[in-house]
Amino acid sequence: MSDVIVVLGAGSIGQAIARRVSVGRHMLLADLRQENADAAAEVLKNAGYEVSVATADASSRNSIHALAGKATALGNVVGLIHAAGVSPTQASPATILKVDLYGTALVLEEFGNVIARGGAGVVIASQSGHRLAPLSVEQDKALATTPVEELLSLPFLQPEQVKDSLHAYQLSKRGNSLRVMAEAVRWGKRGARVNTISPGIIMTPLANDELTGPRGAGYLRMIEVSAAGRAGTPDEVGTVGALLMGRDGAFITGSDFLMDGGVTAACWFGDLASK
Repeated sequence: MSDVIVVLGAGSIGQAIARRVSVGRHMLLADLRQENADAAAEVLKNAGYEVSVATADASSRNSIHALAGKATALGNVVGLIHAAGVSPTQASPATILKVDLYGTALVLEEFGNVIARGGAGVVIASQSGHRLAPLSVEQDKALATTPVEELLSLPFLQPEQVKDSLHAYQLSKRGNSLRVMAEAVRWGKRGARVNTISPGIIMTPLANDELTGPRGAGYLRMIEVSAAGRAGTPDEVGTVGALLMGRDGAFITGSDFLMDGGVTAACWFGDLASK
């Protein structure tokens, strides 16, 4: 049987990681929009990769369960790259929590049931999760371990508590890293690993939406005062993803890797810190 890499989210970051870990393997590329998956698959096929496509809604239990079934029908699922999501400019607080928080927990659960021994997963979170004020120990545990179908019922995720899209995004991305830490225990029982990458401003269509949206000036300021002094590229995230999914990262699981050029450091202790 083939070894299968599942890529959920056909954007630049998902593709960049997939290129590094899918050589000689069958890539199952899934996206909410068929045209996105088809366009990415065409490029990858022309570059020598074996690719199948699927449509999948990260916020739908039936959809993700079906995707996991399609993946196992192709072979042994040795890799998961979860790069699907929405940004604060693109969606309402409720949609962000449904897709980015609940959806990630759902994907981790479904693929944690089928991941092969020796397999590895990477979830794309965000620097935003690192800029949220500390939550209580009880809230951290709730985000990490609450059963998936009960997750959106947590009191601190209700509309009267989460009133704007940025707050919803920060909570979701903090929740992603906590969920991965908890899921790493369950994945470990199958002999598999899973980690999170929290990128900063990476030049993708999603980042361009933010840069040209209502928070664009703030994004430009973050780039200006960061230690790197620039935005990142999908290929740089791909390099970290390849480490985490490959043999050189075999001792890493349940971890979150912040790669933001120093923006978070500036937010807490530099020019972006509250005076």
